[in-house]
Amino acid sequence: MNKNIEAKAKVFKALGHPSRLVIVEALCEGELCVCDIVPLVGRDISTVSKHLSLLKEAGVLKHSKRGTNVYYSLQMDCVPGFLGCLNDFLGKHLESQVKDYASNSIKRL
Repeated sequence: MNKNIEAKAKVFKALGHPSRLVIVEALCEGELCVCDIVPLVGRDISTVSKHLSLLKEAGVLKHSKRGTNVYYSLQMDCVPGFLGCLNDFLGKHLESQVKDYASNSIKRL
């Protein structure tokens, strides 16, 4: 299989978990310390570290150490735009579903 396709699939797989999406969306706002990420995800530090490692391995995140703290930030500058596009699409799709449901409910009355 094409290496480029495999790399893209790895990124989508990394983004394809709710906890990792929480992390990425938070990092769209700026760099965060692991100690700030753990409460956002609501999991233990070991689980969060595994999620961070997977995102870093896929090239989505980068990290830097400052003293005893590790800070993460987005490496892929396109991620916020992609998530924004996805939010817009899902919002329109949901709006369309609501209108269809309302229309069908009125017809049944």
